[in-house]
Amino acid sequence: ESVKTLDPWVEKYIFTNSLLPSVKYIGGAMEKLFRLEDWHSFGTDYDKTLMVWFDNFDKAWPVLKEKYSGRFYRMWKFYLLVSAATFRCRNNQLWQIVMSKKGVPGGYAAVR
Repeated sequence: ESVKTLDPWVEKYIFTNSLLPSVKYIGGAMEKLFRLEDWHSFGTDYDKTLMVWFDNFDKAWPVLKEKYSGRFYRMWKFYLLVSAATFRCRNNQLWQIVMSKKGVPGGYAAVR
């Protein structure tokens, strides 16, 4: 069961060129197009998510290795563990950003 769930994840969850946009980049891109309604940081908890992904990947590896090489395993292990470390030491950020085209009438109520 976990292997069927994991296999599409292994193929799709790669950041293009490993580029994580900065606050300045996002702000500049949205400045004249959208109204910022909410900006919430999840970065302090994201290393835990990446560690769970790695644990799931590692546990599923005995079945996945029939389709993927040892090199693929080492690259994903490195990617997930290094990514977790960058969030743990606060060098990376993860945000949920809510924007609207013209502003939410009465304001946006963020659910936390």
